[in-house]
Amino acid sequence: MKNHQPRDAKTFNKRLGGALAVLALAVAGVSFHTLIQSAQAQNGAAEPAVVQRDTQAGAALIKRGEYLARAGDCVACHTADKGRPFAGGLPINTPFGTIYTPNITSDPDTGIGRWTDADFLRAMHEGIGKSGERLYPAFPYAEYTKVTDSDVLAIRAYLNTLAPIHYAPPRNELSFPFNQRWLMVFWNMFNFKEGRFVPDPQQSAEWNRGAYLVGGLAHCEECHTPRNFTQGLKTSERFSGAELSGWHAFNITPDKNAGVGAWTDDELTQYLAAGVAHGRANAAGPMADVVQNSTQYMTPEDLRSMVVYLRSVPAQSGGDTRPRDSFGKPTNADVTAMRGTSISGVSGAQLFIANCATCHSWTGEGRGGNAAGAYPSLIHNSVVGASAANNLTMVMLHGVNRETKNSTAFMPAFGSELSDEQIAAISNYVTKTFGNPQSTTSADQVAKLRSTPQ
Repeated sequence: MKNHQPRDAKTFNKRLGGALAVLALAVAGVSFHTLIQSAQAQNGAAEPAVVQRDTQAGAALIKRGEYLARAGDCVACHTADKGRPFAGGLPINTPFGTIYTPNITSDPDTGIGRWTDADFLRAMHEGIGKSGERLYPAFPYAEYTKVTDSDVLAIRAYLNTLAPIHYAPPRNELSFPFNQRWLMVFWNMFNFKEGRFVPDPQQSAEWNRGAYLVGGLAHCEECHTPRNFTQGLKTSERFSGAELSGWHAFNITPDKNAGVGAWTDDELTQYLAAGVAHGRANAAGPMADVVQNSTQYMTPEDLRSMVVYLRSVPAQSGGDTRPRDSFGKPTNADVTAMRGTSISGVSGAQLFIANCATCHSWTGEGRGGNAAGAYPSLIHNSVVGASAANNLTMVMLHGVNRETKNSTAFMPAFGSELSDEQIAAISNYVTKTFGNPQSTTSADQVAKLRSTPQ
């Protein structure tokens, strides 16, 4: 099992998945076959009724593990090639070099097939690998230490049912001294406290379930909490938002201006389930991956418990004076005459009509109404109303491809079609016309985001 230095969402995401998946396979010592073999060993020819009970128990364990692995978004970080799920090899670019995610299939030579349950539990709970090596904190063991033994073992039971894949990811490319794993001892002194989640008897069962998921299995802080100089989490600014590979993971505290305090519980739950909260936000970038691979599969009860917990964390103002989804109104400027004209220069309005209006309408009101797969309105849109244009720029550069059980949201990437200057012009036109007019960008800023590794 390898580790990776905190980086992004692709890392909201991806990190949401990377660590869990690693732990997931290592812990999975109790497999369906093990349960059956145990029953046979104890009962000779195995009475049908006994085998049936163990079969049901094994199937239930695997099903629970599959659910938990999805809740942890394991597949996101550990799949570089969709033809080799969970075999790792995904490059994670950090300030200290590149880390390649490990193979967490049960292959005995290149995966974790030789790991014991104890090995896997130690990695999950203490950040220590099979050979006693210190794991890098990009594997969020600081959160996974809170996950119960039974949940970790269930995840492994599921992962053990997946086909082993013989694949050795590339070696990490970290500069000295960051390639010295023993230095994690000092990082842990400041940023890690080992121990399982302890329910708060003063809180409801729903709150405790949400605290367990948000702070442990789902490790939401890894993307939504800024970092200190050691790259540990700033606990005094929990969930106040952070920059990750060019994307901004927004403030999700109850603050009504900077956070999601003005959202209803149903809106927050719907966003986690489908990636859309109409009149609020549409998931893109790492968060779209999280919705697609993870939260859409979670039960309404678990999503609701996460919302209940997030409502209780301390609000972080961040200096915002109004909600980012409160900006905008349809434009009354008749720009339809620009249709069909040849593009000249870098007119934001002309470029918008040529590249964006077909889907988002020249008025900015979008198309398709409130359908989950509709082309979203640019009015009352968190990306357009944000104080910085990072996410708007990144969406234009990289597009959106979010698939959920009930819909598909697609926007083509314009990074190869438009120059930095043209993307900056469209962004400034969109924020001025439909969103936060104080949010501006430049060709240089677009170029910087374009070069940010994803």
